[in-house]
Amino acid sequence: MNKGQLIEKIMSDAKISKPQATAAVTSLTDNIESSLQSGEKVVLAGLGTFSVKTRKARTGRNPRTGESLQISERKVVRFKVGKTLKDAVK
Repeated sequence: MNKGQLIEKIMSDAKISKPQATAAVTSLTDNIESSLQSGEKVVLAGLGTFSVKTRKARTGRNPRTGESLQISERKVVRFKVGKTLKDAVK
């Protein structure tokens, strides 16, 4: 399912217009993004938890040449699946 399909599904389930469904999805994604940028966790009960972790710097290898290279420290988004969603997918 992509963003457009999600908007269509929300429209039909909630019986709202396309602009309203689009605004809801956009608001959700924007708020998750801004919370993660400010270092907050986003917990959606039953669905899961979004958080930001820092990956340490490490030495990697160029697969073409075999040369070693330094990979710098960076932040990555993590998602931990909630129990309700995990059980629903089993």
